[in-house]
Amino acid sequence: MFLLYFSYSEEEISYLSGKDPRLGDAIRQIGHIEREIDPDLFSSVVHHIVGQQISTKAQATIWNRMREAFDVIDAEHILDAGIPRLQSFGISFRKAEYISDFALKVHTGEFDPEKIRELSDEEAIRELSRLKGIGVWTAEMLLLFCLQRPNIFSYDDLAIQRGLRMLYHHRKITRELFEKYRRRFSPYCSTASLYLWAIAGGALPGMKDYAPVKAAAKSKKK
Repeated sequence: MFLLYFSYSEEEISYLSGKDPRLGDAIRQIGHIEREIDPDLFSSVVHHIVGQQISTKAQATIWNRMREAFDVIDAEHILDAGIPRLQSFGISFRKAEYISDFALKVHTGEFDPEKIRELSDEEAIRELSRLKGIGVWTAEMLLLFCLQRPNIFSYDDLAIQRGLRMLYHHRKITRELFEKYRRRFSPYCSTASLYLWAIAGGALPGMKDYAPVKAAAKSKKK
């Protein structure tokens, strides 16, 4: 299968490195990052709902079952399958309901995935968040890994917060501090996000998380 990856170039790297030498140094050490994308918004929404609150491995297993069962993951195939068959792939009843509701909205024209592409980031996040099972963070990930929007920076993403703490030696990332970095990295926050995720995942050996260590549990009462 031909894979597509989030597209960025020397333009984004040069800009971020010029704005933030510390991030620029990290970028040079890590090198180019390939993060897979799915340009089909319908299948991307379904994929993200499937993956909520389960492991990456479990998500991949369920997704592979669905792709083997359906030639194309679209509204018609989902509606024809029905909730019981969706559950047979390993999807919970609630997630199957969310996916079926989404498919019905697309089928009836209540929700048009193509119109989302025409909206601003803020408008697209607002519209996607109205779908059952889609919150702000999921909407932001859809904008990044489906629509390839260049300026997505999610405060709700704990790995991005961890990457910021590790790279800049912060103990805590407040909203105010987060917005400072958003302004610094804009209009290429999405590329910065790729590198912060990599840092959070251990791409640079020796870096540590400066978040305060939780206090040790109190001794049991005698």
